[in-house]
Amino acid sequence: MAREDLESRGEKKRENPSYVVEERDTQWTSWLIPMFVVANIAVFVVVMYVNNCPKHIDGKCLASFLGRFSFEPWNENPLLGPSYSTLEKMGALKWEKVVHKHQSWRLISCIWLHAGIIHLVVNMLSLVFIGIRLEQQFGFVRIGIIYLLSGFGGSVLSTLFIQNSISVGASGALFGLLGAMLSELISNWSIYSNKAAALVTLLVIVALNLGLGILPGVDNYAHIGGYLTGFLLGFVLLPRPQYGWMERRNLPADVRVRSKYKPYQYALWLVSLALLVAGFTVGLVMLFRGVNASNHCHWCHYLDCVPTDKWKCNRT
Repeated sequence: MAREDLESRGEKKRENPSYVVEERDTQWTSWLIPMFVVANIAVFVVVMYVNNCPKHIDGKCLASFLGRFSFEPWNENPLLGPSYSTLEKMGALKWEKVVHKHQSWRLISCIWLHAGIIHLVVNMLSLVFIGIRLEQQFGFVRIGIIYLLSGFGGSVLSTLFIQNSISVGASGALFGLLGAMLSELISNWSIYSNKAAALVTLLVIVALNLGLGILPGVDNYAHIGGYLTGFLLGFVLLPRPQYGWMERRNLPADVRVRSKYKPYQYALWLVSLALLVAGFTVGLVMLFRGVNASNHCHWCHYLDCVPTDKWKCNRT
């Protein structure tokens, strides 16, 4: 009878689309993601101040009424932002600087830079819609780790393949949050209602965004690296305890839950952690040895850009 009561209570909880596992689960207040948004905007303002378009381009700056905050001409930067030389100066990701100048800090600094106001607005809106929900459910520590490590992972993969141009933006970190959402769904599969709909929705969103990444000028390697990092981190940081764990001391001995997580969650945690350590180790060793990964994968450039009659791809 006690076992039936436990199972029936579990079924009632699983019908709730909010998929709350335990009654004692708390809703965290989201403050880190808003702080990330403010930090990105502040950095963009500083970059535009340093750029000072009227100082090096006379009378051709866009929105010249903004003074030193005006934008570079369309032919220089169509995203309404600073010059590429200013972005490089302020910490954009560039292979030569990282490998030969030993400026490994660029693997992190590039996450906070954006090529223009259009780039910034798109990324910050995505961060708000994705990040706040995740932070409310899992707290700022875990989501902050996923965001930063995913951005770092995206930077590493990008630098391994792209050696002739700069890269900036928080897209790798954002894709990491998307990857973590998918692995969280898989890891906590039994507590979801409408599992198939949630899975299809996530896969479609990821496929569309990665599809846009094959256009020229978009760093799809950062997207892929960030996504894979976040996907693996989701298995490590976002598993939920199985139903009954928090109430185990109040349950009869014959129905107590003896393990916090299910066996497959432990297996996914172990495999994902091993892959993360191996991936970062191999990637960083290859990077600082100056290896061009494109020489070892002759088809990988199609992951970043697919040439057509309308455009060419020559970033590697």
